Amino acid sequence: MRLRFEPASPPVVDQAPESLRGADAVLLPHGFLHGAPHVDLFSDTWCRVVATANEQVGDALTMDDLRKLPWVCTYLSATAFTTVARQLQELGIEPRVTAVVESFLALPHLVAGTDRIGLIQGHLAARLSGLDGVRVLPCPFEPVPLVVALWWHPAHEDDPEHRWMREVFGEAGRTLPSAARRPAGRR
Repeated sequence: MRLRFEPASPPVVDQAPESLRGADAVLLPHGFLHGAPHVDLFSDTWCRVVATANEQVGDALTMDDLRKLPWVCTYLSATAFTTVARQLQELGIEPRVTAVVESFLALPHLVAGTDRIGLIQGHLAARLSGLDGVRVLPCPFEPVPLVVALWWHPAHEDDPEHRWMREVFGEAGRTLPSAARRPAGRR
């Protein structure tokens, strides 16, 4: 078996039901696809990233900091967003976005050395300890968890090879560190 991983670009997300027709599966968080078969692989928390030298932020971020400070965001459009960004809007916070990037891996580099703040997954934040110029802080509110699932078209439901592939992905999700894991469940 050979796997080819491609980024989940906004067009793929915007047309997710159609995207499933041309792919064996799609890795997406909950909130973009509904009614398609899937298996939950892992869940994760959200953390804030700020520059080490950002003197406007103390040992913790406040809700007021989220309102005032400039942001680096990922996937900022009507259909490409993070669930926690929508949660912030429901809490009455409209981020002042000064940079948009389509990679959580690039986000810390756009925060380092600036007064910007960013939002990344906990498992990625744990890997930033060696990156100079940024520090990770908890969110000043209880963010909704990120639950990533493997989604497929119903036509693959009874295919034995596809079922095997789903089991492999499920096992991979169970081997992630406990901070970024949730028991896999099939729906």
